[in-house]
Amino acid sequence: MRSLMFLVLVPLVAGCNVDTKYPKDGDENVMINATENGQVTFNVPFASGQVKLPEGMMKDGEIDIDGVKMIPGGTMSGFNVNAGDKNATVNLGFKAPSSPDEVRTYFLTQFKEKGVEAAATGDSVSGKTKDGDSFVIKVEPAGQGSEGTITILSDN
Repeated sequence: MRSLMFLVLVPLVAGCNVDTKYPKDGDENVMINATENGQVTFNVPFASGQVKLPEGMMKDGEIDIDGVKMIPGGTMSGFNVNAGDKNATVNLGFKAPSSPDEVRTYFLTQFKEKGVEAAATGDSVSGKTKDGDSFVIKVEPAGQGSEGTITILSDN
């Protein structure tokens, strides 16, 4: 989870419109939010600001939950990271050309192949990563395919 935040954070800090700040004791919170059009806002212990990611970076973004990747043809539509000293929540939005049932089946099959605990309930797939983080993948119909959110909760 922390490596995901680091990979997202490095290009942000290298971007523009950044205000540096002096962290206070107990100020370990990190907030990063990105929209489908690449607008990113962030607030970390040493800086805050906004950047615009290059065209296509969000669309071509990749996920990896214990080796399970985004469904083929799926694209990221935004993300939000809120992390503190002891816990973190990551929300990833995505779109897929497949039906919601096909998306859920894809994720369940992939998790099973990787030995990850997961189950389908209603419009969601939920489970625990090998590190013990909880996740929920909610999928709904949208246009010619589906859209959804992946929420990962870490209490480490």
